[in-house]
Amino acid sequence: MTCTTERPLGAVLTARSFKAIGTTATVVVQEPEAADEAEDLLRIELEAVDLACSRFRPDSELQMLHARAGRPVAVGDLLFEALLVACDVAARTGGAVDPTVGNAITALGYDVDLDEVHARPRADQVRLPPALGEVAGFAHIQLNPDDRTVRIPRGVRLDLGSTAKALAADRAATRVAGVVGSGALVSLGGDVSVAGSSPSGGWAVGIAQESAASDDQLQQVVAITHGGLASSAPAARTWRCGQREVHHIVDPRTGDSVEPYWSLVSATGASCVDANMVTTASHVWGADALDRLRGFGQSVRLVRLDGAVFSVNGWPLEPAP
Repeated sequence: MTCTTERPLGAVLTARSFKAIGTTATVVVQEPEAADEAEDLLRIELEAVDLACSRFRPDSELQMLHARAGRPVAVGDLLFEALLVACDVAARTGGAVDPTVGNAITALGYDVDLDEVHARPRADQVRLPPALGEVAGFAHIQLNPDDRTVRIPRGVRLDLGSTAKALAADRAATRVAGVVGSGALVSLGGDVSVAGSSPSGGWAVGIAQESAASDDQLQQVVAITHGGLASSAPAARTWRCGQREVHHIVDPRTGDSVEPYWSLVSATGASCVDANMVTTASHVWGADALDRLRGFGQSVRLVRLDGAVFSVNGWPLEPAP
């Protein structure tokens, strides 16, 4: 992965953006005449991922798996791939990013699309029970690649939001680049994947706490030439739960929202899945993240709550003020 602070030189790029899977989806291509086709391809990919992996859609394949928990269930290729990716990420992070947090995040009140959660009257806001949602642990997911069946224990609910979104970015970027025959960048709410040829100097990606930040809110601009880049901030997706504010990053050890230590973590990776893996895990690891990240070999930038900035494994240093 190449990650520099240089901006692309002389690149003429065409972008298309729209709302999908609870975030802003953007596709950027180097050939203006390919923009419409690229957008169509991204929409098709996101619809397929949503239908397979959404925990909000009653007609999703994931919900069908929940309904048949306790016995092996044959699933489609896309959901099986998403589950393989989620379990691989869980294993590589020592369980810090675990797909079996579905009950926990539901107990926190994130049981429908976030816009609907925010629209609830104050009286309808969830109040935490004495015991938070139980996290079974990814080792309880049984995947059989021979017949593409999945078994989860009864009562377990999965949340594939983090890894499935990153996987969708990787799949879509590869698909778009392959079909249009030139380089492509796909961004899904800050999860970025690039494929095919890159512009001169690489693809410019802004680093900010919000994926929809304006240019004057960017903390840094870096360039990547291949693979993925992800940024994660607890404050980017919050809601009220009883008397306190909670967010979407769950600590599998407690079933509660992670106690914030980092305000923003950004990382590169050989794929967007790899990048997203370490940004999410870093929030769970908290102060231990700096030591744990060195073994991953990925460039990471971490901003502590007090504003201190840390760079791991070669992330470009901040320019002097």
